[in-house]
Amino acid sequence: MSHNPRKRFGQHFLHDPAVIQRIVTAINPRAENILVEIGPGEGAITLPLLQATGCLHVVELDRDLIDPLQYKAREAGELTVHNADALRFDFCKLAGSGMLRVVGNLPYNISTPLLFHLLEQSRCISDMHFMLQKEVVDRLAADPGSGQYGRLSVMIQYRCEVTPLFTIGAGAFRPPPRVESAFVKLRPYRTPPVAVRDEAVLAAVVQQAFSQRRKTLRNVLRNMIDASAMQALGIDPALRAEMLGIREFAALANHVATGRKDQ
Repeated sequence: MSHNPRKRFGQHFLHDPAVIQRIVTAINPRAENILVEIGPGEGAITLPLLQATGCLHVVELDRDLIDPLQYKAREAGELTVHNADALRFDFCKLAGSGMLRVVGNLPYNISTPLLFHLLEQSRCISDMHFMLQKEVVDRLAADPGSGQYGRLSVMIQYRCEVTPLFTIGAGAFRPPPRVESAFVKLRPYRTPPVAVRDEAVLAAVVQQAFSQRRKTLRNVLRNMIDASAMQALGIDPALRAEMLGIREFAALANHVATGRKDQ
């Protein structure tokens, strides 16, 4: 008997065999992996992942899904179910002395905060493969100057190598979502591509810069850094935030962080 998807959990269950196989092939699970799946649902990719690795952790909030999932997986391998909210879950406790591989069909309503929660634990994560709203994947991978480029682009690209893999039509899910989905690989950097003195300052500068997208840097960042300082860093204060790359944001943040330490 199939589970009735719950809107409050943002549930859309994957059922297309061709898409499932494509996802599992992209993940390329191996027996030595410490693999954890977020939101296994009815087990569409859970079972092939478990069969490939022999051991799998899953984090599932909906209690009603747990018993049917465990029953389906009873002969596939060792399935460990964590009935918990992924937004509050300590993923690193599963890693031990190794590194996690994280996969999942992330609920669209919590995908962005969940990504940031996972990046806070990136020290124990080797890679992540997620189904997300295509619009979110476009933002993750966006280049400076594009309409999709924004705070999420900068902060994720500072922490991860982003590789969009393929799109997934709405018909692959039950019920079909109203938006197109995409599958993406995120590989956390062990060393970020740019040096940042204070990541909290970087986050604050980026958030402020994109808070009023139509304003120039001179106006939107005036309470953090003046125009002459921007020019000294080789950054045109007449530009808008969407035109800056990660290196420029790092330069702004490092200047602000230095000024705060000198006060």
